[in-house]
This record gives sequence, C-alpha cells and structure tokens, in this order.
Amino acid sequence: MKEHLKDLLEYSHHFNTLLIKKFNDGDLHLAIPESTLRLFSHILNAQKIWNFRIEGDDQKVDVWKVYHKEDLMEIENENFERSVSICERSDLNKKISYTNSKGEQYQNSIHEILFHIVNHSTYHRGQIAAELRKSGLEPVVSDYIFYKREN
Repeated sequence: MKEHLKDLLEYSHHFNTLLIKKFNDGDLHLAIPESTLRLFSHILNAQKIWNFRIEGDDQKVDVWKVYHKEDLMEIENENFERSVSICERSDLNKKISYTNSKGEQYQNSIHEILFHIVNHSTYHRGQIAAELRKSGLEPVVSDYIFYKREN
C-alpha cells in the first residue's frame, strides 16, 4: 500500500510541477487567468493543512491564500517531500483525529488522508484545465495513465 500511495503522490507532484512551469513560462504567465493561480494555491494550502493534521501540528493555514507564481515550486516541493515522508514512516491504518475549518471533529486513517490529498489535487487540476481552455490556452494533460505511460 505504501508503494502505491507514494506512486500516486509522485504522479500528483509530477503534474503540479508541470503546471507551475506553465504558470512561469516566459510571457505566457501574462495570459494565465488569476482564477487558476487561486485554485493552484488552494491545492498547495490544502496539502499543507493535511500534512500538518497528520503530524499533529496545529499551524494555521489560510486554505485560500494566493501565492506568487515564483513561490509555487518551493511550496510544492516542500509539500511533496513531507507527504512522502509521512507515507514512508507512518502506520497508514493509524487514525488521525482533527478539526475541520467549521470546527467539526473527524477521524480518518493516514491512508485515507494521503489518498484525499492526491484526489483533491486531481479535481482542482481539472478545474484549472477548464479555465485555461476558456482562455484559449492549452492545459497540462494530467491523467494518471499518461503519467504511467511515461514513467
């Protein structure tokens, strides 16, 4: 299970990295809709929040904070490394208790949370692709099967 989750985290990291490169691609960054940066920043913030929850770190992160394009890669790399480290060193069946943004208490296993991180990122990358298409830009194709064909 650990290897599969690490593979999914690597898949997500791969396409997040390609998307960041697109955001910072010469003058193309001038045409990228602001809504895509907001959605991508949300992906990063959510992963950071879930990593903190798993590790019992109560740092507060604004889930809708928008980052500068130049800062995205550093945050992405930090999130990825932290999530992979959690995967490698944790009992994936261990239940984590946490409070959501509405103050409600929940429990989920580390496995469920790590899968959620990947799934959540995939969902929002799809929204970003739609936004790019509406703006006349070619989106990053981020299907898992394309990743597996290349790797």
